[in-house]
This record gives sequence, structure tokens and C-alpha cells, in this order.
Amino acid sequence: MSFLVEENPAKHRFEILVDDALAGFTAYVPRGELLVFTHTEVDDRFQNMGVGSALIRGTLDQIRERGGRLVAKCPFVAAFIDRHPEYADLVVAES
Repeated sequence: MSFLVEENPAKHRFEILVDDALAGFTAYVPRGELLVFTHTEVDDRFQNMGVGSALIRGTLDQIRERGGRLVAKCPFVAAFIDRHPEYADLVVAES
């Protein structure tokens, strides 16, 4: 099984493809230089396969590569970052 995480700026989300099939996404609202993550969804066919974690890890890695920052309003994104503190430096507290 191969995972590919790509940003879809037109839809304001990062998507994960599993063997070329859209398996899920994490949506954001751009706020200046910040991305405010609001919702993450994984298709039922791909539940309990690590797809959600792969999606968030790939998303956070891409944000880090481009020097971005984020607000984690989405509970799934927030929980992932809590479990993986190596990404905590990307998070900006909501003001």
C-alpha cells in the first residue's frame, strides 16, 4: 500500500491518496501565513489502516519544509501533535 499526501490549494486541504485512490483529507482555512486546520476525514474503506496518521504526518512535514505554522482546531490534528511533540513547534496558539 502506497501513501501520497498532496496539498489541494483550490479546496484548502491536504489529501492522501492510497494506491492512487483518494482516501482522506484534512481541511484548513488560510489566515495570512497560518493554516487553521478545522476538519479531518478518512473514507470508511481506509479506517484503522494508519491512513489518518500518515495524512497528518505528511501534511505537517510539508508545512515544516516550507517554514509554515498552523493552528490545530481539528481535534484529530491536535491529538496527533500531542502524541508527536516533535511537531509542537509548528503550532501557534489561537489568539
